[in-house]
Amino acid sequence: MKKRAFWVVIGGFCLLMYACKKEDQIKEAVSTFLGFQKPANFSEPVYKLENNKVTEAGFLLGRSLFYEPRLSRNNTISCGSCHIQSSGFTQHGHDVSHGIDDLLGTRNSPPIMNLAWNSAFMWGGGIYDLDLQPIAPITTHVEMDETLDNVMAKLRLVAKYPTMFKAAFGTEEINTARFMKALSQFMVMCISANSKYDKVMRKEAGQSFTADEQAGYALFQAKCSNCHKEPLFTDGSFRNNGLAPSPINDMGLYTATLQETDRYKFKVPSLRNLTYTAPYMHDGRFLTLNGVFDHYNGEVQQTANLDPLLQQNGKRGISLTADDRVKLTAFLKTLDDADFVTRKDLAEQ
Repeated sequence: MKKRAFWVVIGGFCLLMYACKKEDQIKEAVSTFLGFQKPANFSEPVYKLENNKVTEAGFLLGRSLFYEPRLSRNNTISCGSCHIQSSGFTQHGHDVSHGIDDLLGTRNSPPIMNLAWNSAFMWGGGIYDLDLQPIAPITTHVEMDETLDNVMAKLRLVAKYPTMFKAAFGTEEINTARFMKALSQFMVMCISANSKYDKVMRKEAGQSFTADEQAGYALFQAKCSNCHKEPLFTDGSFRNNGLAPSPINDMGLYTATLQETDRYKFKVPSLRNLTYTAPYMHDGRFLTLNGVFDHYNGEVQQTANLDPLLQQNGKRGISLTADDRVKLTAFLKTLDDADFVTRKDLAEQ
């Protein structure tokens, strides 16, 4: 009996030590959450973080909501359905988004990336506050086709959410404002700033461009940087880049402003993570970078409001030789951020 009692005590001690170790690991994981951190080579964000400080509880709630299919009418489509992490938070392989009941949208799913530095959202504009952006996909017929009132009602019936809302906002009450702020806390944490380009710009040890990458960088600065400004690789503006009108005649920013000068203007996309985010353009018409190069080299159309930068010296477009394409591609690949598309804290749990 004494021997048996000894082993019972030892077993209990081991279980206690394991529990303590597990608890220490949990505490360590919690203590490493640093909130929103501005990359050293980025400017100050435009999102008003002072009005919605990122906390661990708020981030965890936002992540859960981002991957929550109850945001859609039939509980099948989440934000993460069209913004897939491994694809740079786009819907890889689809020219336009596929929503509820497999209905087709009219535009390619833009990446959820570096949104804290964005002052306008959507390919065609019309939304200028990140805290309001989710309303569009939730209520759009071909995306989630739901109402915010129904979403709130469904969330209130899920046991975990009152607890998560209380941890994040100090109250179990689930309302639209807190719901939106939680989603924003997750989305502003989707920061892509650890590509080879970033490491070179930060002068990290052992990081430098190859000869082709450096030559491609020079070409980029000469031919592309007016619209795709570093380090975000977009200036956030809306421009007509000379695409032939789509079969549905999507007129871009004009649909939001009804200003004639905005016809066929679309938001300038970031060039980060292009390896993961094909196809390209607002309607996903180009499957490869060569398709994009072909467009700028010889397919730019003289449509209304064509950007002046694409019609200089009596010529339309951007001249690109075969060698230019090779070197530009080499540089653009330095904008791929493998950490961003594999970060476990951004993944569905």
